Amino acid sequence: MNPEVVITCAVTGAGDTVGKHPGVPVTPKQIADSAIDAARAGAAIVHCHVRDPDTGRGSRDVALYAEVMDRIRSADVDVVVNLTAGMGGDVEVGPDDDPTRLGPGTDLVGPIERLAHVEALLPEICTIDCGSLNFGDGNTIYVGTPAQLRTGARRIMALGVKPELEIFDTGNFWFTLQLLKEGIIDDTAMWQFCFGIPWGMPAEPALLMSLLPMLPDNAFWTSFAISRQQMPWVAQSALLGGHVRVGLEDNLYLDKGVLATNAQLVERAATILSNMGANVIGADAAREKIGLGERRAA
Repeated sequence: MNPEVVITCAVTGAGDTVGKHPGVPVTPKQIADSAIDAARAGAAIVHCHVRDPDTGRGSRDVALYAEVMDRIRSADVDVVVNLTAGMGGDVEVGPDDDPTRLGPGTDLVGPIERLAHVEALLPEICTIDCGSLNFGDGNTIYVGTPAQLRTGARRIMALGVKPELEIFDTGNFWFTLQLLKEGIIDDTAMWQFCFGIPWGMPAEPALLMSLLPMLPDNAFWTSFAISRQQMPWVAQSALLGGHVRVGLEDNLYLDKGVLATNAQLVERAATILSNMGANVIGADAAREKIGLGERRAA
């Protein structure tokens, strides 16, 4: 078991959850305030998307990211900021009789444009979604080709930002090992195993156990599962030696029928870990474990 655990809080995501939960943060102020509350509850890392304040839909607007970053960095709490770099990879394939007529959910740009906010703001960590995926039950595909991923990973490393390698399927993991073999990333990257997202890896502990022996020695890894599996997976990940992630991006409920806040989800995870005998560590200790160096100035 991991005796010293880092909790990441995934604050809002970009999914269609705003209509399902009135407390999902939408505006930059709401996202930053929720991230700060999560940090006060025990999260060492906050993983942030932004949303269009008018529609609630996921956005790539650099100004929205800048406001969120400024509010978090100016707060009286220390937390590591991890910005998504996964936006801009969505393709909604057209109907069966005209699949090239792409749907309104399409937002597809190149790998460098997906990093515009990372270039501008230099967060301590940013994510890179490590492969293409049938996303959900409709016609939406997340596109991350090998060539795009190599380009994006090289740029993230050149910026001095720590890549969090988001792994939704076993082929994604295989490709991260290829990036390592080619020297595009090094073994100080972060590995994030993502379970339960249709149609990636199912939330089966045996599947995670089968992947871990292939990680580099002393790799920093974390994992999560979505929806009702979120809290059981907190225990599972820590038991296998990893770190954990919770938050409204992945699960809206504290208990059956009880909508959650990000702070409540972090508090619940921290209680589970404490009851297991693990120590939940803060931002400075997390930076040391991950190899981030000192806190960046506001």
